[in-house]
Amino acid sequence: MKVAVALSGGVDSAVTLCLLKKNGHDPFALFMKNWQEKGKMGRCLFEKDFEDAQRICQTLNVPLYEINFSKEYWERVFVHFIKEIQLGYTPNPDILCNREIKFKLLLKKAQLFGADVLATGHYCQIKNNTLLKGRDKDKDQSYFLYTLKKHILSQILFPVGHMHKSEVRKIAQQENLPVFAKRDSTGICFIGKRNFRRFLERYIPNKQGVIETEEGKNMGTHHGIYYYTIGQRKGIGLGGAGEAYFVTKKNLKRNALIVAQGANHPSLFASSLIATDISWIDTPPTFPMRCYAKIRYRQIDQPCTVKNQGTKLHVAFDTPQRAIAPRQSVVFYQGEHCLGGAIIEQALSTPDF
Repeated sequence: MKVAVALSGGVDSAVTLCLLKKNGHDPFALFMKNWQEKGKMGRCLFEKDFEDAQRICQTLNVPLYEINFSKEYWERVFVHFIKEIQLGYTPNPDILCNREIKFKLLLKKAQLFGADVLATGHYCQIKNNTLLKGRDKDKDQSYFLYTLKKHILSQILFPVGHMHKSEVRKIAQQENLPVFAKRDSTGICFIGKRNFRRFLERYIPNKQGVIETEEGKNMGTHHGIYYYTIGQRKGIGLGGAGEAYFVTKKNLKRNALIVAQGANHPSLFASSLIATDISWIDTPPTFPMRCYAKIRYRQIDQPCTVKNQGTKLHVAFDTPQRAIAPRQSVVFYQGEHCLGGAIIEQALSTPDF
């Protein structure tokens, strides 16, 4: 097959490209430029990754094309991200990027280049056009891909999804790929290793407000309610004796950050949630449905019951869940199969339907 490979300059996509060529396919690489910004040294932040992508393709003798989606990324992902932050939520731009950029725009671009399929270095698997978890449970990325529909999965390959990360690095070293020891990228792509608060200050005005306990006791001043998320401990600025304080709520009307002392404070836990913006990979399941769910990446699967409420879902967990954050995603599983997911609207203290 003629295969387009989304090459990021990292080891996972490099091995993806390598494996496809070794297996007799006709691959070419597409490098996405999604963010235009210069760092302290005057270089655009994507340039090092592009140079690594060039070295990978030179090593494998594979053509490389650079695709600039900066405008589309700004309009379809970043603007949405900022709006959600301003509403006091904690959005997940990686999920939106996968849906709107990588597996929509890039897939279309790959097809214009004559590709039969698009391959990426995601740690997921596809079987009969359904999405399965990656074999490496520590690296499984199905949580970020739950919005992909069955017809999209039929046009996608995940060549490293059946492997462990250690195997991928070993192959990269054996094949003399120049990025075999390159560290994994972490965090939101357009922020990288930078301070989250300082980055947001460039787009959202800093407005200080009160920090108070669940009982209404004034504990100090926060630096901007947008910079905090439910369950957060670091960066609150409340030291002293006793257990640490954690964010439990954000009151935008009063610009108040609500905190509680102790990682297991009852106010941090909720028995159920309401979710909207539902996305099923295949046909919707029969309700009520018993399954497992994750409310954050790398969380252990949590048993739950899901009931349909029209355009929304009510998800009741067998065990109360800690720090359910509105506008994050809840993703559903049956064994290794990812069924789909939805956007968390609110956490509820009662599990009752």
